[in-house]
Amino acid sequence: MPLMKSWVASANRADCPFPLNNLPYGVFSTGDDEDARCGVAIGDMVLDMAAAEEEGLVDLGDEPLFDLPFWNALMEEGPAVWAALRARLTALLAEGAKERDKVEPLLVPLSEVTMHMPFMVSEYTDFYAGRHHATNVGTMFRGAENALPPNWLHIPIGYNGRASSVVVSGTPVRRPWGQLKSPEHDLPAFLPCRRFDLELEMGAIVGVDSDGPITVAEADANIFGYVLLNDWSARDIQAWEYQPLGPFQAKATATTISPWIVTRAALEPFRVDTPAREFELLDHLKDVGPMLYDIDLEVTLAPEGKPATTIARTNYREMYYSSAQQLAHHTTSGCPMNVGDLLGSGTISGAGKDERGSLLELSWGGKEPLTLDTGETRSFLQDGDTLTLKGAAHGDGYTIGFGDCAGQVLPALENPYAR
Repeated sequence: MPLMKSWVASANRADCPFPLNNLPYGVFSTGDDEDARCGVAIGDMVLDMAAAEEEGLVDLGDEPLFDLPFWNALMEEGPAVWAALRARLTALLAEGAKERDKVEPLLVPLSEVTMHMPFMVSEYTDFYAGRHHATNVGTMFRGAENALPPNWLHIPIGYNGRASSVVVSGTPVRRPWGQLKSPEHDLPAFLPCRRFDLELEMGAIVGVDSDGPITVAEADANIFGYVLLNDWSARDIQAWEYQPLGPFQAKATATTISPWIVTRAALEPFRVDTPAREFELLDHLKDVGPMLYDIDLEVTLAPEGKPATTIARTNYREMYYSSAQQLAHHTTSGCPMNVGDLLGSGTISGAGKDERGSLLELSWGGKEPLTLDTGETRSFLQDGDTLTLKGAAHGDGYTIGFGDCAGQVLPALENPYAR
């Protein structure tokens, strides 16, 4: 699909992340009006959806959908209304639109807005579904012959995380305290995390309730859109706590998402196949066509007050299981899924050393520290470091972007239990 031209001139640049082909959904406020409301990015502007609805330019039902600071109300209307909104926005913003004079006053410069959480997160589930990441981590801890657990090639492995600590890009993340146990000590100690890390992921947002098992095709249709996702990880806390039940406090500190929801419809031209498999998947997990997306991903690390270094580049197509397969598998037990549920893809890594989506892999457990462009080295994150995830799908003369997914590491609090 080629670039769809808009009367918003900035949206027609090949490198603009928010062309008419994208139309991502976010929540914003401005300095003049602190009330957060729904907005749609177009070029270097944001269309105020609450104002557009109030003016009658967008009318999708009996009740207002955009006067609240989240997109859940639209999600609840279902795929037919999602499609109707996209068609209406395209008509309003396309080159030659008849209602341009009414729409133009409702545009706010992106440079003047503050972004907020784009939706209310109902529940959060994180998966472990990138083969290169799982192989790298497994090799470090179990050796190459036993890198993947026996079930890994048959089901998407995941755990239930904390919706309460999902935050929007730009929110600082404080280094956590936790119980640590090193091999040279007989007893654990309560200390600030010493091996704080990132995980480069995509997040899929569930837009349709379900109650009972659904197919992969149904799961795919139920996904509203995607965000970039950094699942901050305390590796030393995790190493002590995760057996036998898996991650807990090591993953509870924060999960950062990008501010714009890129809809499934915007990503349709970028679908790609999942990888070849050694074992045929069971019926409830089988592919029903191309299930992944060709989205280039990048991670930068900037020490406080210093320039950023790109530390990894990879692509979402490297995943072994798609979000639709993960969602379908999630429902097999009868587990209800709700509008606003967030599914983390799992760390996305490629085959090359510079394609690894975590510092744990990039520094090989701290044994091979990275050298930044500033000359400093990193095995894990230091206080003041800012991590930024970027993602883009590249079409014929246009780019589909998500906005940055960034967070700065703050020092740990003083010991909250000191007496």
